[in-house]
Amino acid sequence: MKKFAVYFSSFAFIALWSTSVFAQDGGAVANQFSANSWIAIAAAFAFGIAALGGTSGQGKAVAAALEGIARNPQAAGKMFTPFILGLALIESLVIVGFVVSVMLQGKMV
Repeated sequence: MKKFAVYFSSFAFIALWSTSVFAQDGGAVANQFSANSWIAIAAAFAFGIAALGGTSGQGKAVAAALEGIARNPQAAGKMFTPFILGLALIESLVIVGFVVSVMLQGKMV
């Protein structure tokens, strides 16, 4: 418990102390979103949703394949190639989401 308290207090000290480095000048307007902010948020959502969809799809594919192999172990060889192909296609959609987010980041000024 003591290690946790030391770790947490040192982390809090460093995290709070370092925020003064990023303090804005007095003339800067606070809490104002620019076009770059919205593009960055859109890029984050694009990749986040792609990763979430890809991982849920891969999880369901793996669960179905393992269930099929558990029911019929002799069919494991026939199921392997379509299984790997399906995972590759699911992963390609995640890569497309990543490319879209990188393209959105490139539009930032």
